[in-house]
Amino acid sequence: MSKIKKGRIIRGVVSGIESYGAFVSCDDYYTGLIHISEISHGYVRDINDFVKVGDLIYVEVLDVDEELGHLKLSIKNIEYKKKIAIKRKKIKETPLGFKTLEYKLPIWIEESLKRIKSN
Repeated sequence: MSKIKKGRIIRGVVSGIESYGAFVSCDDYYTGLIHISEISHGYVRDINDFVKVGDLIYVEVLDVDEELGHLKLSIKNIEYKKKIAIKRKKIKETPLGFKTLEYKLPIWIEESLKRIKSN
């Protein structure tokens, strides 16, 4: 069980929507409710305009009930649907291509065999 603290922004999946709010599953233990008043600063006619069941969203933790594993959540002061860009390292191709590997592989094998024999 992870310890979720008040004031943190965490990820969760919208697991249900009712007229009074949206339920969010945060992990195996914690579930929470985003009350309709915590959806937006403006009037919320329909919660489905903001989130859908199955959406992966970010939520701000307003209160934690450790005993029951319930959270009071909010999305009105955060970017709840922001996408996190995963930085991927670009592979730079050398002009030699696999020739470098072909050259280095016997050297690496030799070094590994020497290491194994010395241990």
